[in-house]
Amino acid sequence: MTGTVAAEAPVGELLRQWRQRRRLSQLDLAGEAGVSARHLSFVETGRARPSREMVLLLAEELEIPLGARNELLAAAGFAPVYRRRDLGDPDMAAVRSALDLVLAAYEPFPALVVDRSWHLVAANRALAGLLDGAAPALLEPPVNVLRLSLHPDGLAPRILNLPEWRRHVLHRLGRAAHLSGDLGLAALHRELLALPGGWTGPRPTASRCRCACGPARRC
Repeated sequence: MTGTVAAEAPVGELLRQWRQRRRLSQLDLAGEAGVSARHLSFVETGRARPSREMVLLLAEELEIPLGARNELLAAAGFAPVYRRRDLGDPDMAAVRSALDLVLAAYEPFPALVVDRSWHLVAANRALAGLLDGAAPALLEPPVNVLRLSLHPDGLAPRILNLPEWRRHVLHRLGRAAHLSGDLGLAALHRELLALPGGWTGPRPTASRCRCACGPARRC
């Protein structure tokens, strides 16, 4: 299960929340999914119980994260179908080998891999130099790279364009939290929003982190 909308809610209520989060009307979603708006209304209000296939169809049209699709299935009385596997699982050996090759290819520049919550999963050897001097508490697993980037005891003092970079990160994180319904991302957004660093001017369409310790590059 993921930290998204509460799984205790009826499946119709969960579907309605996701539809509203995507800013779709019942008519819009029904048309995209190829079902009647009347039936969709009945599902959302609990007057009709959706089949497993209907739940998966609506979840696909709404682009709901896989973990949240499991929650929808459970709320509708069906078993989850999506399995979550860690990168260290034996079945993921080929994926891990490919990531290791990519990370090594970036050396001598730092490169890292994060999960959907922005926790550090893997990195190359060059990352250690970039993190030198950061507060030990910020480097305790699981390391959240966004917290590390914007925290005054982390990398923030080394970022020359910190206000611009902070706007970009917070906008992207806030949007991801809203679209995914992930409560963990929402909490992280609130936490980082409270950190110092400036918040002035319009949000840039794209941003690069310019670290004082190296040339401009995407972080």
